[in-house]
Amino acid sequence: MDTDERRGTAAPPAGTSAAGASAAGARIPRQLWVEEPAIRRRMPDPVRTAAVRAVLIMSLTIIQAMVAFLCTLAGSWLAFPMVLSGVAGTVVATWSVLDVWVTRQVWNQRNGVVSVPSSTARSMRRERRAGRRAARAQARREARIRRRGDGRLSRA
Repeated sequence: MDTDERRGTAAPPAGTSAAGASAAGARIPRQLWVEEPAIRRRMPDPVRTAAVRAVLIMSLTIIQAMVAFLCTLAGSWLAFPMVLSGVAGTVVATWSVLDVWVTRQVWNQRNGVVSVPSSTARSMRRERRAGRRAARAQARREARIRRRGDGRLSRA
């Protein structure tokens, strides 16, 4: 591999000097990855914060359970306090996962959900609009009939 390739620059084409290529500013960066559009939307900030908190608490609880297990195998006096704190950690980890779920539900209620074509909310809105349209058309028809009659029996 050429040293220019490792630095991220392309080797000069045949017939040109390296000084001429670098003087012309022909620096071609190597592309390490190709960015693709995200498949899923990004989680809202409060939900993401709760999720990170839950993952940290769960990982600490797993580490604590492993230490309790190893202390039990070794016959250490620390085994019993670690088992008790492991149980408490499990309760806290469960609570943190529920916190993620509740935070997500609250965010969806406050900020609405993304409407997709199969959404029931969209079909209900469509039905309500059709009902309002029909009511307006009926009101226009009745107003037209009243204007035409104008309260008189005949036009003569």
